[in-house]
Amino acid sequence: MLDLHCHILPGLDDGSKTLDEALSMCRVAAGDGIHTIVATPHRGSFAADTTAAQVLEGIKKLKKALRQKHIAIDILPGHEIHISEDLINDIDHDQALTINHKKKYILLELPFRSVPFYVFETIAQLKKMGITPIIAHPERNDQIQTDKHLMKNLVKAGALTQITGGSLTGELGAVVQRTAVVFIKKGLVHVIASDAHSIDHPPKLSPYVEEAAKIVGEKQAKALVGDNPRKIVLGLSF
Repeated sequence: MLDLHCHILPGLDDGSKTLDEALSMCRVAAGDGIHTIVATPHRGSFAADTTAAQVLEGIKKLKKALRQKHIAIDILPGHEIHISEDLINDIDHDQALTINHKKKYILLELPFRSVPFYVFETIAQLKKMGITPIIAHPERNDQIQTDKHLMKNLVKAGALTQITGGSLTGELGAVVQRTAVVFIKKGLVHVIASDAHSIDHPPKLSPYVEEAAKIVGEKQAKALVGDNPRKIVLGLSF
């Protein structure tokens, strides 16, 4: 399995605090059957505003420690990029990292309360650049929860979506759970990821694959943590 959204790099945002915690999280991930984690520190968010250089240096240090501890996890670069009118400029100047440097996909965060009026224009601009936005945890957005046609329109405009595994099991509340279930039933979910931030809520995917399998079947559930994120990190089309 491949975890496309994880705050694994220590000391950069509201994710892991220390290298030891990051290593512990990676041990849990490896034990769960995860072989690759995309490191996605916040960019342009209230939680943090990490630079590309900070992310790449953090990955270098973590990968070295993983080799020394013989933990079989690969770490790939990315950002969880908060939507803003500076987004395109940040990508053009290599400050907002695309997933695995492929210039094909970015992880795009919306505000939790609303959806900015310019979101469809941003999606169109990104698609023109050959980049597909993957909307992070849309099931947690208040406006999308109340207007589920909005999710369909975002996907129709060219975005992909990533839900948080814990949303399916009610860990993030009943409303979030109901929203996630509706979206997965309607085929509007492309990736399940952990969005793990600490050893208290470490990167795991297998419990959520089991939950998704109850809704859409085992084959499709496994694709959400396997084939689909694999295509994304390789820069392949769906």
